[in-house]
Amino acid sequence: MTPQHVGITAVSSFLPARQLTSQQLQDEVAAGSGLRLPERMFEKATGIRTRRFAAEDEYSSTLAIGAARRALESAGHEPADVDLLVYASATRDVCEPATAHLVQAELGSRAHAFDVSNACNSFLNGIDTARALILAGRARRALVVTGEVPSRAIRRAPASLAEFRDGFAGYTFGDAGAAVLLEAVPNGGILDIETETASEHWQIGGIPGGGSRHPRGDEFSYFRGSGKELRGAFETIGLGLLARLTARTGLGWEDYARVLVHQVTVPYLERFVEVTGVPAEKLVLTVPEYGNLASATLGLQLDLALADLRSGDRVLLLGLGGGLSLMAMVWEVS
Repeated sequence: MTPQHVGITAVSSFLPARQLTSQQLQDEVAAGSGLRLPERMFEKATGIRTRRFAAEDEYSSTLAIGAARRALESAGHEPADVDLLVYASATRDVCEPATAHLVQAELGSRAHAFDVSNACNSFLNGIDTARALILAGRARRALVVTGEVPSRAIRRAPASLAEFRDGFAGYTFGDAGAAVLLEAVPNGGILDIETETASEHWQIGGIPGGGSRHPRGDEFSYFRGSGKELRGAFETIGLGLLARLTARTGLGWEDYARVLVHQVTVPYLERFVEVTGVPAEKLVLTVPEYGNLASATLGLQLDLALADLRSGDRVLLLGLGGGLSLMAMVWEVS
């Protein structure tokens, strides 16, 4: 018998130990490029004070495995209890095979394993995919993990002011891992999902290297993009997504215990509050201390919020990803 309700039964996150202030990162970039940058420029422009960076011997899979082990332990499960493993991230260890296999080899599971990649929306997409497979009777218990190490795509030594500006959005990044367990629940669970995709904006930002267009060359391995253009595109299509979700569910801001949203910079988050009207106290603020964690952002926020959530509480998760995609997920704690 296929389940009627699928919910999140465990949440965890994993942060690398190395901490770097925005001024330390700015000093490193200034030394590598020879550019004279105003004092505290990075912090003033982004609102990001600190972030975590993976050590040289830590990879995307390292952070995902750390989060996965914590999630399994908190739920009292062993890796063998999982029959679906989805690695959902904007970054990975290698181009081939899927990083899910590297995670699984370390955990010791034999689950069906594969990757889902959709920029900063990867983790939510992974949860949605795992939920669909459980509802279809294809899996019983799914482990969805992300390990984000976008710090490796930052321009540490831009050759010119133009390169510095083109890669400035990368200076918002921090590294983290996150994991959730999904399985059938008696009630509540993931109640609704709404998506919006505007792929005509795919060239606004990203990392062009590593694929068939630019398989080799350091020049293509750095993040580039216009934060202003991305924000404009999100604002254009985002309100429609929220309006459709509200019309279908009948839920307003007052019905959510927490609203978790992808956070790039403090000014962008303040603009989100202004445009949508979401009460600021519903948010879980992570960007000043941890930076832009790509798809791990929502996983960390969910982990931080979990202790204050009770059965019946509803949480709205809002994902934003280059490409361009938006995703809203309503979860009711079982």
